Amino acid sequence: MSQTTITPGAARQLKSRNSLGQTIRHSLTMAYRGLLKIRHTPEQLFDVTIQPIIFTLMFTYIFGGAISGDVASYLPIIIPGILVQTVITTSVVTGVQLREDMDKGVFDRFKSLPIARIAPLAGALLADTVRYTIATVLTFVMGYLMGYRPAGGVEHVVLAGLLVIGCSWAISWIFAFFGVIARTASSVQGMSMIILFPLTFLSNAYVPVETMPKWLQWFANLNPISHLVSAVRELTNSGSVGSDLVISLVGAAVIVAVFAPATVRAYMRKA
Repeated sequence: MSQTTITPGAARQLKSRNSLGQTIRHSLTMAYRGLLKIRHTPEQLFDVTIQPIIFTLMFTYIFGGAISGDVASYLPIIIPGILVQTVITTSVVTGVQLREDMDKGVFDRFKSLPIARIAPLAGALLADTVRYTIATVLTFVMGYLMGYRPAGGVEHVVLAGLLVIGCSWAISWIFAFFGVIARTASSVQGMSMIILFPLTFLSNAYVPVETMPKWLQWFANLNPISHLVSAVRELTNSGSVGSDLVISLVGAAVIVAVFAPATVRAYMRKA
């Protein structure tokens, strides 16, 4: 009988596929653990259920008349801005909860298991996409109840929501890195907010860039949050795809490429 000979190259390729499959399975298992954690402690969802409602009502009625003349004219501007600001701010919780779990020794036990090194981190971040989805849906629902009617249609609204969720998941790797290297959960939140506040408020999320001082316009136009907000506005308000969408996706990919391996390395170095 003839025997099939497996070349070294084919063996490495097969091993790589098996390794990738195991990594995905392990990550999904850890994501399921995160969902069970949310189920047993539903108060974790307070920020993604209350914050979109409060922020949408507050910013719309405060700035609507001053910027656009009335609330109805301001909704196409503010709803995409509130959506991006709310979901990205929610991603900070990822790093905070990661630091809390590490302080409790949960991740130390994961290290002793025969699972992919990235699985506990990737699983936790995947589970948090449920929170981003809730915030996204609630923001659009609040906008609709207030009179917002996206001209781009339902399909482009869904695409805009997926874009924000995907970019927020990418950004959460930054806060996961903070969660690994920081000493306390409060320091993670403090570092994250120092970064997020200038990026979200010094952008086009709430007001047109043209109304800002010239020196601030330069920063706002380069701000990655502005590109993401513009991409969402183009999708929801006109159903169009422009360069801002491409910039947002490329930026998200770069963040994951840089911070995912950095977070795993920092995590494995922790005692």
